[in-house]
Amino acid sequence: MNTITSINTTTLSAGRNHDTPSLNEAYFARRNVLDWVFAVLVAGGFVYAFARYNGYMDVYEKGILMAAIPAAIALGWFWRPLRVLLAVVVGFALLGVASYQGDLARAEQVFWLKYFLSSQSAILWMSVLFFMSTIFYWLGMFAGNKPGVNGASSHSATLESLGSKIAWVGIGMALIGTLVRWYESYLIGADVGHIPVSNLYEVFVLFCWMTAAFYLYFEAQYKTRALGAFVMLVVSGAVGFLLWYTVIREAHEIQPLVPALKSWWMKLHVPANFIGYGMFSLAAMVSLSYLVKQQAHETRWYKLTPLWLLAVVLCFVPIVFRKSPLEAGASNYWVGYLLVAGLIAAGILFGRKHIAARLPSLDVLDDVMYKAIAVGFAFFTIATVLGALWAAEAWGGYWSWDPKETWALIVWLNYAAWLHMRLMKGLRGTVAAWWALVGLVVTTFAFLGVNMFLSGLHSYGTL
Repeated sequence: MNTITSINTTTLSAGRNHDTPSLNEAYFARRNVLDWVFAVLVAGGFVYAFARYNGYMDVYEKGILMAAIPAAIALGWFWRPLRVLLAVVVGFALLGVASYQGDLARAEQVFWLKYFLSSQSAILWMSVLFFMSTIFYWLGMFAGNKPGVNGASSHSATLESLGSKIAWVGIGMALIGTLVRWYESYLIGADVGHIPVSNLYEVFVLFCWMTAAFYLYFEAQYKTRALGAFVMLVVSGAVGFLLWYTVIREAHEIQPLVPALKSWWMKLHVPANFIGYGMFSLAAMVSLSYLVKQQAHETRWYKLTPLWLLAVVLCFVPIVFRKSPLEAGASNYWVGYLLVAGLIAAGILFGRKHIAARLPSLDVLDDVMYKAIAVGFAFFTIATVLGALWAAEAWGGYWSWDPKETWALIVWLNYAAWLHMRLMKGLRGTVAAWWALVGLVVTTFAFLGVNMFLSGLHSYGTL
């Protein structure tokens, strides 16, 4: 990056990215040759996709595709690592698509399709990689005794760097799997083909990679990897649920869309919704780390009890929503899941002093929490409005007090109140952190609990 510094630019606060260009520079004047090469490649790729697949699109979907061109370019300009990710994902996804040669049976015949590039293989790799990333982040948290830069020993820095790199690869595999799955759905039938954001299996994949990607952005901006140990817990929790759901319900099988989902609105509403869910989850895990750091020297165990209980509930919340009786073998799965959750919670509890020393300052944690909730709230608001417009088209009314809609409103009001108290009353610290944790419980029920325990117009998403 060509760093451009204004004479009047003030020194950025500790932990922020010092390569951020000054805002008084012309936006396009800051672009270099590589920026424009990237823009041309992105535009060319989208134009090729339009030329080849426009027959499958209605006028609205064509508009979405055209609007995605400047959006993708702007994202690549804003955060440069996305360029490498996009190039790798597109390259391997095209290899996977070309390898099918129009025959879905080749998924079991071609080596790299069978083991790497078919949608199911890529998503399984995503799952393994996110687990590995979480493990490396935690190993880095406790490795080494002598602190180095930012409180981390060289061993810690190496292990956490591995965790970060593995998370990037996991995101790449998730995106490859998603793109190839999109193509696979059309191989089954033109009337079956759809963007893979239509059921719990597909949106859990979306949630996992989006949450990890947003975390990696904050990691780069604040130049600390210590938060990865906490944030990747919620990603791993989602992966655990995804694996269980895949085995028990055979959820990886591509199914035709129900009539209500055959709409271009789905392409906008669902991703916006899950940016909100991902950011709220990220904020909750940052708030958990805030409480750990704040209570690092607390010696009264009864005051620490809520902390490790919340660690179990929030990091492995799918256990709460399991059905009973479960299919054969599922109970053992959840027993093992709970055991792992308990070990992690105990590790946080007993290692809280060491963890607290590695975590960023309380001010930084509070700032990340606020920014995550602010971004999540903005996208969740957009998703709610889009959902109302979709409902008007599908069901004839903008709002019907369906359980899913009602709980979405509860989630929105919860975070609206949090932000109001933050901006108007200066909400900070312990109360804000606990509120963010409670917000994740509310959000999780809106996402999973409503599907499981309530019925309504959104019953096609039941477990």
